[in-house]
Amino acid sequence: MFGINGPEFILLLIIGLLVIGPSRLPEYTQKLANIVKEVRRMASGAREQIKEEVGIDIDDVDWKKYDPRQYDPRRIIREALLEDDTKPVSAGAPAAVAAAEDRKPARVVERLPEGVPAPFDTEAT
Repeated sequence: MFGINGPEFILLLIIGLLVIGPSRLPEYTQKLANIVKEVRRMASGAREQIKEEVGIDIDDVDWKKYDPRQYDPRRIIREALLEDDTKPVSAGAPAAVAAAEDRKPARVVERLPEGVPAPFDTEAT
């Protein structure tokens, strides 16, 4: 809670008792209880308002889906590279589409004749 451990919390309570004093302690305890009740009431009101405006209940939201820690770029790239590139053709697809999926164009590599220098663009450098 606020980065305060047990012994520090007890020390703060003791200092609070000394500063406030035993005579005013019940009054401040009641004020603290009222503040906590008011904060709870405001949080409940905000929850109801969100439910009315958005139409969803906050408890029904899958918060794991919105966790940014799940979007590890290394994992996303690894999964994309390991994915199977072949996508099945649906049964209702036309025959031309199915045939085009099976036949992939061969890669054409043009080679220069022996002894011909490669083209050089003087403006590119």
